[in-house]
Amino acid sequence: MGGKIAAVSSNGTYSFTKPNRESITLLAGFGVEGDVHGGATVKHRFRMKKDPSQPNLRQVHLMHEELFEELRVAGFEVGAGQLGENVTTRGVDLLGLSVGTLLRLGDEAVVEVTGLRNPCAQIDGFRKGLLKEVVGRGPDGSARFRSGIMGVVVAGGVVRPGDTVGIEPPDGPHRPLDIV
Repeated sequence: MGGKIAAVSSNGTYSFTKPNRESITLLAGFGVEGDVHGGATVKHRFRMKKDPSQPNLRQVHLMHEELFEELRVAGFEVGAGQLGENVTTRGVDLLGLSVGTLLRLGDEAVVEVTGLRNPCAQIDGFRKGLLKEVVGRGPDGSARFRSGIMGVVVAGGVVRPGDTVGIEPPDGPHRPLDIV
């Protein structure tokens, strides 16, 4: 089973939010064409300071639109692209996927899931108190990161709102997502 793409977003400059687009082009081994976070090596400022030669496991940021509905109930108005994601999905349990899952976006693009996005303090800069909402607690009291997942592009293609999202789990046991 799969879902749909609700929105696509990109930004060529470092900014917390990303404007919605009619389409984005994913490039294999790079990420989103024209997006500041695209590249074979890390492009997130904090990670570049630590080691700019690290592989970029965060080429594409995906977030589930259902999160926005939960945040609205908690008193936060948030829309697609506003938390920095490139692809907003509907009907896909992104947080429940296994590391290595392939997401087929539209007719051609394929993204391999690498892990969870680590929510940062910039989220509170966007909406005060929002960070606490996207870092929930699991039944055992452990942190539950809900601000989307990250992936790398293994096959390029154009992605548009309304495109389907196909899900291809990896072989072997389920490997829960961790922060990348």
